[in-house]
Amino acid sequence: MTSLNIALKSEIARVARKELKDELTALRKTTASHRSEIAALKRDLKSLRSQTRLNEQSLRKVMSASPSAPNKNPARTGTFNAEVFAAKRAKLGLSQSEMARLVEASSLSVYKWESGKVQPRAAQLGRILAIQKIGTREATARLGGQTSP
Repeated sequence: MTSLNIALKSEIARVARKELKDELTALRKTTASHRSEIAALKRDLKSLRSQTRLNEQSLRKVMSASPSAPNKNPARTGTFNAEVFAAKRAKLGLSQSEMARLVEASSLSVYKWESGKVQPRAAQLGRILAIQKIGTREATARLGGQTSP
């Protein structure tokens, strides 16, 4: 009787494996197709993200280059020209250190502005533009009222 039990068990296991084999094959094929679809979707998502990033960068460039964009720094309404600044200092007959005292900066800053190595900051630009509007007498009067450092 034992051999009949063993034979019956082995036959049931064989039939079960045979029936499950078809179902497992179908599941494996479905799983493989789903994985390939997921990989394709990930590639598409990655390319769309990079394309979006490039579009945002080009949009920022266009927006910053457009003349209708609002001025981010309202103190910089005027423009600085190193040659005009040097010419004004020469017209006023001032040395670089005297001009520095007028604009409340160092003489090294005045030298660098005149040589075009650096641009003045917004606070100094406002004072420089104010100095551009004064004459020799007023410049001398302002220097006479200040104590030299």
